[in-house]
Amino acid sequence: MALRKNIKIGKVNLIIIAVLYFFSINNIKGDNLTKTEKIAELNVLDKVSSKSVNIKVQIGEEYTYQNLIIKVLKCYNSKFDDDPEITAYMQVKDKTITNNDKVFIFNDWTFASSPSIKPFDHPVYDVWLKKCYS
Repeated sequence: MALRKNIKIGKVNLIIIAVLYFFSINNIKGDNLTKTEKIAELNVLDKVSSKSVNIKVQIGEEYTYQNLIIKVLKCYNSKFDDDPEITAYMQVKDKTITNNDKVFIFNDWTFASSPSIKPFDHPVYDVWLKKCYS
């Protein structure tokens, strides 16, 4: 009888230790994840009129600028202070293009420090990332 009682107590202790271990691992992993910001600031250049406009886009929401529909899905600031990097995942549609084969004219990551890595290629507009913040 005493042996069964000790086995039950041992199982309960094992379950408690497993639950505490699970929560401590999740807490450590959660601290290492970078959080996405809430607002992305972009610069849009109209090549025809030579006008440059700063726009602020809420993350996850569509923003319409003339013929472009811009949506920023994620925006991150790096944790390093010596060489900060700002990255964003952006989707851009052109309302004038009616060809359904190409939904987005741009659908990729963009970098504030070097926009030429993944360039936004459009005959009328240039769009590049400036900063992200909450």
